[in-house]
Amino acid sequence: MSRPAEPPRFSPFADDAAARTIGGLTIENGTEGIAIHGSLDIPRDRTGLERARGLKAALDAIVEALEGAAFPAETAQADEPPVRVKNPFA
Repeated sequence: MSRPAEPPRFSPFADDAAARTIGGLTIENGTEGIAIHGSLDIPRDRTGLERARGLKAALDAIVEALEGAAFPAETAQADEPPVRVKNPFA
């Protein structure tokens, strides 16, 4: 039995537009970082195997890109501290 065709290889940090969806999990590319959000169910069947392979391939590509990159040990966090707002539903 042949395996389904592989999706195009995920190229981490290549652009600010590409995204890969695996089940309900989305991996969004960015030149400065990768965003991963959603959830992924991996059942114990062929679908689960394909999802696990897709996730592994994407994460392997991210690790490979980071291992081969020259970057500072830490990057500055641009996040502002949270601001408390009044509950509009209270």
